[in-house]
Amino acid sequence: MWVAGPARRAPIAGRPQALRLGFDLKRGMKVGLYGGSFNPAHDGHAHVAETAKRRLGLDRVIWLVSPQNPLKSRHETADLGERIAGARALAQGPGMLVAAVESQLGSNFTIDTIRGLKARFPGVKFVWIMGADSLASFHRWKGWVQIMHEVPVAVVSRPWISLKSRFSPAALRFARFRRPSQSAITLARAKTPAWTFLFGRFNFQSSTALRARAPKGKAARRQG
Repeated sequence: MWVAGPARRAPIAGRPQALRLGFDLKRGMKVGLYGGSFNPAHDGHAHVAETAKRRLGLDRVIWLVSPQNPLKSRHETADLGERIAGARALAQGPGMLVAAVESQLGSNFTIDTIRGLKARFPGVKFVWIMGADSLASFHRWKGWVQIMHEVPVAVVSRPWISLKSRFSPAALRFARFRRPSQSAITLARAKTPAWTFLFGRFNFQSSTALRARAPKGKAARRQG
């Protein structure tokens, strides 16, 4: 069974600096990394990405479509190409990018992806973006403590879970490193660990609800 724990420092296959990821980032840019299964992508994901980009003053937000979330069932996860297409249909705003970086880097966990991107783009100020629902289970991620030390983290409020997430193990452990949302614009250049919780209007869409409403034939194809 997969369990959380520290991630050892292991080199990503090949030389990250030589990888062609389909986008280029310049030194000094502030770039949000928004990872997820996007199974399927929906307006709630777009709301999180757009809120973070605006409030943090980011130059880019990269939607990192995961080949397979270690905490989620494989038979419930749609084809990677289908999920990338769904994310691209929503990530239409200026500075929004969609990529399958984990597949290109050969990384299985967020901590490895972050380290690979930092090696590939030195001088870029990365911020990890997540919804409050992810913060609630963040302590189950491989190398979650190390993630907090690698990049600043921005959490965007989500319905039903926002209050609970602010008392999650990760939020409590790093409580003294939480920065006020009023200073979110400076988060990307903050010394780590540093994180903030961004409040805003709620978007009530969820991937779980959309999968539950999907036609039975489509659900069966995903399980096949």
